[in-house]
Amino acid sequence: MRPLTDHTPKPLLAAGGRMLIEWQIAALAAAGIRDFVINTAHHAKLIEQTLGDGSRYSVRIRYSHEGNNAEDALETLGGILQALPLLGPRPFLVVSGDIVTDFDYATLRNRAARIDTGARDAHFVLIDNPPYHPQGDMGLGASDPLAASAASAASEESVATLRPPCLTYANIAVFAPHVFAAEKPGRRRLFPWAFQLVEQGRVSAERYPGRWYNVGTPQDLENLDRELTHRPLGRGEARA
Repeated sequence: MRPLTDHTPKPLLAAGGRMLIEWQIAALAAAGIRDFVINTAHHAKLIEQTLGDGSRYSVRIRYSHEGNNAEDALETLGGILQALPLLGPRPFLVVSGDIVTDFDYATLRNRAARIDTGARDAHFVLIDNPPYHPQGDMGLGASDPLAASAASAASEESVATLRPPCLTYANIAVFAPHVFAAEKPGRRRLFPWAFQLVEQGRVSAERYPGRWYNVGTPQDLENLDRELTHRPLGRGEARA
């Protein structure tokens, strides 16, 4: 994303009239989520100064500080481990601050409730494979009849599998805190670590067919800005 990110962290880049991370905050707040922990490294102070305590978005924001430079970032797994003391004992949602989607985060309440009972350890949202990740990450196995019969289930939930055909992780997941208990902190990626949870049969997953954008280049940002200007997001886009 350089040179755009030389002086501005990627989540603070704007598209469609608001910063990328503001699209996420708005969608999460619309789903009733009020407590946020944001991991910071590259231009950390600028992120904290810009978003503040979250009051102007009607949410509460705390920060897990990983450093001040891009090379200090701990990746997804390392960032979760660093933030665990702030996340509490209940299942928590992990999302990237630089994706934009109209996924309805309220549907994950049912997924989190099943994790809270011990029925699952994690739940992953998957999308069709984009051109930059044609091999995907995991597949969908048999449907879960208990989840499918739940009144609050808004889409079909399946057992995650490593068997093809595989879909791509959408940077949206719910985790039970205990799965990280034995992990050592440091700079660590979520994959391939998360595959062990899938192999244990303790992970559910769903395919999301709606709008989802991952900005990887300045051209992607320009295209997204044009898209959101002419075609605003739907239900997940509630104004904060």
